[in-house]
Amino acid sequence: MTTQEQLAETSLHSAHVAAGARMVPFAGWDMPIQYTSVIDEHVAVRTSAGMFDVSHMGQLRVGGADAERALDTVLSNDLARIPDPGMAQYTLLTNDHGGIEDDLIAYRMDDGSFLLVVNAANIDHDRAWISHHIDASLDAVVVDESNAWSMIAVQGPLAMDVVNEVLGVSLQATPAFRHIRHASTVADMVFCTTGYTGERGCEILLRPEDSVRVWSLLAKDDRIKLCGLAARDTLRLEACYPLHGNDITPTSSAIGAGLGWACPPGRSFPGAGLLDRERGEGPARRLVPLRMDGRGIPRGGCTVLDAAGERVGVVSSGTMSPTLRSGIALAWLDDSHAGHGTRVQIDVRGSAYDAHVVSRPFIHKTDEEQS
Repeated sequence: MTTQEQLAETSLHSAHVAAGARMVPFAGWDMPIQYTSVIDEHVAVRTSAGMFDVSHMGQLRVGGADAERALDTVLSNDLARIPDPGMAQYTLLTNDHGGIEDDLIAYRMDDGSFLLVVNAANIDHDRAWISHHIDASLDAVVVDESNAWSMIAVQGPLAMDVVNEVLGVSLQATPAFRHIRHASTVADMVFCTTGYTGERGCEILLRPEDSVRVWSLLAKDDRIKLCGLAARDTLRLEACYPLHGNDITPTSSAIGAGLGWACPPGRSFPGAGLLDRERGEGPARRLVPLRMDGRGIPRGGCTVLDAAGERVGVVSSGTMSPTLRSGIALAWLDDSHAGHGTRVQIDVRGSAYDAHVVSRPFIHKTDEEQS
């Protein structure tokens, strides 16, 4: 994408421009990267509440009498774990080599269909991938509904209070990875207790024509700070949430990425046998969190070295953590150097900086329940 005209715009684009957001290309969309500063927006989500436009994400509907049977042979996680409408689940699309084609959230809907929220850059790919892998004898169809939805994320320790007071929806007692539909005079909305920040909060699915009205109502609350993609990235990295295309890719192992919990053993989906074998033998490489001992800000692509200066891995994502005030990273390391506490060095622009492997996450989430 090289020109503004080639970029897609979410239904909230005009609201971002009016609020003075700095807009940048992202996955084919013109998106706000920040409004004030990354640190201010990041801290707001950790201490109060922040609001993000995530309407660039894709929504695929899988319906038909055999929708669950069809998806059960394509998705890595077990849909039997979310037996009731209103439940949701993190899951993967894997290939025959156990690599990750995408990570997504599956929502079990009231009508027996499933709504899949997928990464923005993978909408067309995922629709084709799922359609191709569904047994043609089954009554199941995949429909791209991305243009029918906008999506707003409200995240932070005060997020549920704001949503309750402004939109009249009480989610404080709702467990993580649930969704409820709420129709009001404001809009017809689906509230999903999911997120990508490590904080309690929700993501709101609604019609594009209602999105500016809902966004504006929430933005008027003093506890809410408008946030862009940059803060979303630092927040998710502190929580050790992988980013598809950076940390996890079609060539990276789901087991090595630490996502074996989303690939229960003994199931039948692309690459399942290989992943079961790797689970027993152990992966050759692992995706692990690294924290800098002192100076240095790691970035994606930086080489990781052992004490002898030999290459043992590569950084997939890195940043300066506003919460910890030190450099942090996710990196793929040889298994021999991936153990907790292992000391390494990261080559940042030709200079080696000390770091060590830590446990996940860098900070503790306010709500750790996952389906």
